[in-house]
Amino acid sequence: MKIRSVQNTRKITKAMEMVAASKMRRAQERMRAARPYAEKIRNVAAHISHANPEYRHPFLIARDTVNKLGVILITTDKGLCGGLNTNIQRLALTKIKEWESESEQFEVCCIGTKGLGFMQRLGANIVSQATQIGDRPQMEKLIGAIKVMLDGYIEDRFDRLMIFSTRFVNTMKQEPAMEQLLPLAGEKLGSPESTWDYIYEPEAKAVLDQVLTRYIEAVIYQAVAENMASEQSARMVAMKAASDNAADLIDELTLIYNKNRQAAITKEISEIVGGAAAV
Repeated sequence: MKIRSVQNTRKITKAMEMVAASKMRRAQERMRAARPYAEKIRNVAAHISHANPEYRHPFLIARDTVNKLGVILITTDKGLCGGLNTNIQRLALTKIKEWESESEQFEVCCIGTKGLGFMQRLGANIVSQATQIGDRPQMEKLIGAIKVMLDGYIEDRFDRLMIFSTRFVNTMKQEPAMEQLLPLAGEKLGSPESTWDYIYEPEAKAVLDQVLTRYIEAVIYQAVAENMASEQSARMVAMKAASDNAADLIDELTLIYNKNRQAAITKEISEIVGGAAAV
């Protein structure tokens, strides 16, 4: 019965491994396809941040004091992907404890069901959420939750906006990471080789509002795409390990079964021979 049970479990994990491998390739293709746009919009934002327009956007102005923070936590909707969610949640928990020790308050936006449940257990102030995103990142499902956080920064509800996500390195390695999203820092944007001169039409405020909002959305979209690629890679590796462990367990149980069967046969033969000798 144990052997049959483990065999059934191995069929499930093997099927999940194959499905994750197929989804992983598509997720990686989407992640790589989004990179050129993300790099270009980053380049434009870098030039804007180093320009001297007559209008200075709030996203580019650093606050003198930091008393409140906004946090965007990106996790998966489903489990069975190894320690992917645990690693990013552990990093977030460590930083949150540091902020609480410094008497800093924070508001949270959760992208992904696992992160939402984690923050609810912590009793955090969750102001927006986006769950059940699916296997393909879609901006229309993210835009509402993102806008709540961007509006919160503009309205001075918090002084910094941080994002926690998992970076895709390769199939076997995914790294949890934290970075400052707002205000836009020079090390995040990079320093352009030359400074562009801008003529704004209709006006600087309308152009900068659109460009910098698109930049933030592109950064979050890229983070979600990388998290999805990391999820499928981690799930494929975890399910392969589970399938291998199930195969080892089946071999061990089969050996025990054969030993017990052989012992029972030997005992029956001994009883028959002993009975015949007695007669």
